[in-house]
Amino acid sequence: MTGELERHEDDRGADNEHEGHGDLLPESADGSAEIGELIGRLSGGEDMDRETRGRLLGRLARLLGQSARRAGAVGIARGRWLADLMVAAAPHIPVRDVQTLSAHHRGLTGEELADSVVRVATNTTTAVGAAAGTLAAAQFAAPPLLLTTPAQLAAETLVVAAIEVKMIAELHEVYGVRVDGSGATRGAAFVTSWARQRGINPLEAGSFTSALGSAAKSALRKRLLTAFGKNMTMLGPFLTGAAAGAVLNRTATKGLAAAVRKDLAADLLTPAPLARPHPLPGPPHPKPALESGKPRKFRRKRP
Repeated sequence: MTGELERHEDDRGADNEHEGHGDLLPESADGSAEIGELIGRLSGGEDMDRETRGRLLGRLARLLGQSARRAGAVGIARGRWLADLMVAAAPHIPVRDVQTLSAHHRGLTGEELADSVVRVATNTTTAVGAAAGTLAAAQFAAPPLLLTTPAQLAAETLVVAAIEVKMIAELHEVYGVRVDGSGATRGAAFVTSWARQRGINPLEAGSFTSALGSAAKSALRKRLLTAFGKNMTMLGPFLTGAAAGAVLNRTATKGLAAAVRKDLAADLLTPAPLARPHPLPGPPHPKPALESGKPRKFRRKRP
């Protein structure tokens, strides 16, 4: 069964263009309600065509531009703005259980299914990087539009992060590490896993909470800011940014998948063996009895 980290009504019918404009989602007063939905839709758009993906990214960038002005320079510079958006979008990310994954991947199971999940995620982040780079290249020649570039970088950063969070969540399904709980709880767990680039250990205290702790928030902010900085490579002219963005995303997603799979393939559910107790002191070994109660005489060997 296909679900989301937090279930909500399927709005795929909104993909049709609305009268009067070509946006795929209706406008709202401030756009905040649509940001999470757009990120979730783009993260699950494995079969999305390039035109639709580019249009959704453009709409997301416009909404993020409005949101950034409200957040202020300090919140953006410290990564708090990106982190808050990522946490809010996490419940909208579609995650399939292992049965649905197997059905969608030609009946594969085990490591082969994991390989396929990673391959699809890698292809999707590659496509997002190419689409974002193409959009940036088109605006490179239009200086007035360069004001929207930070919002485009934020859009790519958040969408790629969401795709990788989805990949992590589905890898946990493949390896049988189930994360139960509400959408907020599961979202916080997988976002933390993404920030730390590690699999989730169910035995670790505080693994499943609906709110990120201070350490997890700090890791998330640093990770998003690092990804945001790397995405500056997509600003090259003449579509060089599209190629750079595609390669960068592909490499990063494959590296993240390898790190998480290494954790999940290990026996996370088996506690460390208990230390062996020290043996109790036993009775001392008896000394050999002396013959006839007389001391032994030792003869020196002749050379």
